[in-house]
Amino acid sequence: MTITKDSSAPLVAVVGIAGVQGGSVVKELAESSKSYRVRGFTRDATKPAAQARAKQGVEVVTVSIVVENKDEVYKAFAGADVAFLVTDYWEHMDMEREINEGKLQIDAAKAGGVKRIVWSGMPSFKIISNGKYTNIEDCEGKFVVSEYGRASGVPFVDVQAGYYGTTVFSLPILIGDKQADGTYDMPWPVHPTTVLPFIDATHDYGLFVRHVLELPTFPDGQTVVAYGEKITLQDMAAQLAKGTGKPVTFKEITPDQFKTNLGTMGLPASLHDRMAAAWGALADFGWEVTNTHDGLPRKPRSWAEFVAHADWSKALA
Repeated sequence: MTITKDSSAPLVAVVGIAGVQGGSVVKELAESSKSYRVRGFTRDATKPAAQARAKQGVEVVTVSIVVENKDEVYKAFAGADVAFLVTDYWEHMDMEREINEGKLQIDAAKAGGVKRIVWSGMPSFKIISNGKYTNIEDCEGKFVVSEYGRASGVPFVDVQAGYYGTTVFSLPILIGDKQADGTYDMPWPVHPTTVLPFIDATHDYGLFVRHVLELPTFPDGQTVVAYGEKITLQDMAAQLAKGTGKPVTFKEITPDQFKTNLGTMGLPASLHDRMAAAWGALADFGWEVTNTHDGLPRKPRSWAEFVAHADWSKALA
């Protein structure tokens, strides 16, 4: 099971091979019994992750996918059969930039002759909430790109990444500080029965992309949520406690308390309302997941399995 150079195999262009989602896509294509050629895009081919992909047989292309570099982006997609596209809002936190760069990828893939596009999008909570939550930019920008992709004329599927398990490491306030009695309270601004579609993205996101590409009929226009398990927050806390042997419980806090906690991390104030709104939308409306795990090449990790594989020595010190 390797990535091939055989010209008879479909050529898959993968954006962000040194990142979580792009790297996971390459991993899964390499594990497939089907043959793929892979052209992987990165801004820095010297990164260890990019070099590791090259050793797997990936054709590594150094390209910055920004509007100012349009000609090079178009060249990078030329001749590809399939494209996996992704943007990173959190790199610059500029919704208009994300929309423009997402549209650029779609336009370049179409011009390059791509016959199928898989895009990493998100739901619009502005629409889901009937206008109650309008400022969740990391979701709204991706949704705009999704609609643009569906109208492109190229068969298009949105594979949304569920809630990253690793978020508890990048936002340590979600675990909370160790209390005087030795416990951890997982202070989140939602009800304990709120359900998240958790995913170990590095390990499993690409599994769903591979599944979509290998279906007998490409599910044009559909949305798939990549998740390992749909789980309540109170169960996440209980399983974290069981898996680590640490006393962890869930604690519901107010949105204002959550924003205060965000401030302790030095995050810009402009983000506080936006991130609190995201949790409010999840609590009020949930994250709709209609697809199952049926037909996946293997079973994705559950939260308990993620807990067992992760290093908690710093988060639960």
